Amino acid sequence: MTYNDLILEFDAGAAVLTLNRPGKLNSLTWAMHQEIKSALDEVEASGVRAMLLTGAGRGFCAGQDLADLDLSRPETIADTIEENYNPLVERLKALPIPVVCAVNGVAAGAGANIALACDIVLAARSASFLQAFSRIGLVPDSGGTWALTQRLGEARAKALAMLAEPLLAETAEAWGLIWKAVDDDQLMAEAWALTQRLSTQATAALGLIKQAVQAAPTNSFSAQLALEAEFQRIAAASEDFHEGVTAFVEKRKPAFKGR
Repeated sequence: MTYNDLILEFDAGAAVLTLNRPGKLNSLTWAMHQEIKSALDEVEASGVRAMLLTGAGRGFCAGQDLADLDLSRPETIADTIEENYNPLVERLKALPIPVVCAVNGVAAGAGANIALACDIVLAARSASFLQAFSRIGLVPDSGGTWALTQRLGEARAKALAMLAEPLLAETAEAWGLIWKAVDDDQLMAEAWALTQRLSTQATAALGLIKQAVQAAPTNSFSAQLALEAEFQRIAAASEDFHEGVTAFVEKRKPAFKGR
């Protein structure tokens, strides 16, 4: 399928989804959200085993394009959150494959929180994360208050949200908000290598790991133990587990198939 504001590419068992509205720092419109929904449908139907999400040009995503909204209607903001942003971040978390995000520049507003909804986030050293909402009298959405609080704690979450100051990539790594800050000229190569590596692993198990880690913040310890046991039963019945054990015994590299 051809998209106006996205580029979707498939290669070697993985997909790359690029937000492609660089003149507007890849800020999101209603039409772009519909394209993203279709692109994720295509990704899931393709059977790829990992996905890379990034942005074209000098920024990852500046969040909502306010010019695309009818701001004369007070309910417009809430409507687009419920119809577009919440389903998007929930879908990224629900995808049964690993999702890597390469933040190539500023990630602001909902753009920052879309990045944080991915499984492994790499950012160029020049990149930054900005909870810009309070600058225009709004509240962080798209899971921002959840991600910041879970990863950074209440003190840092409140300060980042209230002060709306940019958080540089290296600080985001040091604080545990993202996985890694990477030299700008190495970002895409490293992110793609990581995506390809993940696509060759036991991705059925990786999908279960994703679900288990996401469930941990709201589970009791006993509930999490039960969930781990349930997922381990599923994983132990998979072809990949059999292949992994066989390869270990035979002292060779496993050839996982994601099932």
